Amino acid sequence: MQGSVKYASPSDHRECQRWHREYGTTYYFATQLFPRRYRERVHALYAFVRVPDEWVDNPGERTPTQVRELLRDYRTELRLATTGVRPETPVLRAFADVVRETGMPLSEPLCFLDAMEQDLTVTRYATFDALLGYTRGSAAAVGLMMCHALDVRPCDETARAAMALGDAMQLTNFLRDVGEDARRGRIYLPQADLAEFGVSERDILEGRMTPEFVRLMEFQIGRARELYARSDLGIPALPSFARPAVRCARLLYAQILDKIEQRGYDVFSGRARTSRSEKLATAARVLARAW
Repeated sequence: MQGSVKYASPSDHRECQRWHREYGTTYYFATQLFPRRYRERVHALYAFVRVPDEWVDNPGERTPTQVRELLRDYRTELRLATTGVRPETPVLRAFADVVRETGMPLSEPLCFLDAMEQDLTVTRYATFDALLGYTRGSAAAVGLMMCHALDVRPCDETARAAMALGDAMQLTNFLRDVGEDARRGRIYLPQADLAEFGVSERDILEGRMTPEFVRLMEFQIGRARELYARSDLGIPALPSFARPAVRCARLLYAQILDKIEQRGYDVFSGRARTSRSEKLATAARVLARAW
């Protein structure tokens, strides 16, 4: 860490692992395929992004102004950590160690936090390009941060693949969580796509399973699969120790799309998810390089 003392204690790392295990079951499962040193970094990265995401998505009695203040303080703590000021927040202590250890540019974590703040005021996206402007921070930035956490200095091709994987996973989340997001007053499906397929906002907000909605979902799933295919181009360039975990996460997350299809595209009555046996089978395939 370039001669600097680490901020995080073992209990800080356990707190990050708890966040990962509790909120990111698929990612947590895949992370077990990393060597221990990198597992710790990935737990810290996951916790760093999950904490503000929870503030925004599940604010409880907090007002948007209070959440914005939390994000501001979180951002300030992170910036100060790069100057030698030990963060007060356990998750930030662990993540700041990763930033300093790997030389991760602060621009990517800050880009992520900008996207979280955007969620406080923006609830609709006119076009897919506009949505990608949001996912540049909420997802693609996470893919680039992962590269640094794995000691990968992304060239143009690796960066494009990492960003595509982040976008693919984020779009998968959007499709899985259409109903949940609608209950928060958000619609991440682009307005232009709703209009093209004849789906109204009221259809989404009231959870109507219309033929038009099914066709819209088919289109969006195809779009997500194209992003996964683009991300595959970067996996062979990763260090050998990193490939199994990244492949496993990529395959498991893409399987959520299969689950949505198997549910007849009903994303209103429950969450599409993979079972533990399916996770174990996917991990076995990856370790056998049979994917």
